Amino acid sequence: MSGCTIWETPGGEHLGSYIMPIQIVRKTKSGLDYIGTVLRDKQSVVTRAVFWRVPHRQTNKEDIGLKIGRYTRLSFNRETLQATDPKSELTLDDEEFRKLLQFISENYEPFRAHETKYLPLDDSLDDNNLTHLRAIFRSPNKQQLLRFIVEHSILPDDLLAAVQNQQRIKTIGEFETMLRDNLLEHDWQRWFAKNDWILGSDFVRVVVDERAIDTKNIADYLVQAFDGFLDIIEIKRPGGALRFWAPSRDHENYIPSSDLIKAITQANAYIFELERELNSQKFIERVGGVRTVKPRCVLVFGRSYNWNDNERRAFRILNASYHNLSIMTYDHVLGRAKRIVGLPADDNAYVNDDDIPV
Repeated sequence: MSGCTIWETPGGEHLGSYIMPIQIVRKTKSGLDYIGTVLRDKQSVVTRAVFWRVPHRQTNKEDIGLKIGRYTRLSFNRETLQATDPKSELTLDDEEFRKLLQFISENYEPFRAHETKYLPLDDSLDDNNLTHLRAIFRSPNKQQLLRFIVEHSILPDDLLAAVQNQQRIKTIGEFETMLRDNLLEHDWQRWFAKNDWILGSDFVRVVVDERAIDTKNIADYLVQAFDGFLDIIEIKRPGGALRFWAPSRDHENYIPSSDLIKAITQANAYIFELERELNSQKFIERVGGVRTVKPRCVLVFGRSYNWNDNERRAFRILNASYHNLSIMTYDHVLGRAKRIVGLPADDNAYVNDDDIPV
């Protein structure tokens, strides 16, 4: 008799479906349940492992024992996996078996990886250990903590990269939740300031302490671009009554809504005013010495998850008409962020980076 079993590795990767014999729990002459397997079958010796279920009638509990033995082939019954003439045999009771399992799970992979010192991490870490670990990683001096971790090789590079990637995946989940919650613009301003990586690799950092270009023009973010110069990011809330396209088309062409035109006009005004400050020593000091040369602006406006091909084509044409302004929807931002961390993204919700001029 056979059945279908899905095999998985300890890391969770599916190896595929295989036909394998159904495992049958048998009974000994004294009525104990057991199940066994052959670990190695040599010409004269068979190595066997057997699980035993030992009930305790007085406590209504049961233990699982493990017996491992080597037996002469002549004394070994392959059908029942029982033997009468062990060359060597070891039986572990329930407590010993559980400790063996714990020992293997905690130490096999590090030992195989040639680690010489390591700390097994599991649910057995007590509150004092967890408190101590949290205190270390909550150090207010983040740069000093990072230098300490790198200099002493406390965390391997692949783990550091995995931690950052998992944090970014969590951030993307927050982003999707916020899109459903229809939040106000100031909520998005705070969130983007804390998670500026999601805006892409064109920007090195947000100049957090200074948003004002002058007394009349205050951008959402003044940012240092990858080339070292000052740029602008302007965002509008994704929901509410703001529309990306006008309700009616012109000669079958999609055209920007009045809301989008107002946002574009505001962004261009910011660019103009920022250029006027390029030689202002006072302004340069306010933005931490970041210089202004041909500033550009990224405008994040509206949604695009339900656009059709004609709307995506119109977006491409619209963006191509500006040389210092790039328009992105919140779904473009979301799609690019998902690709950065290796998550699948809806092809209809975003465009390629090449479609977004910079």
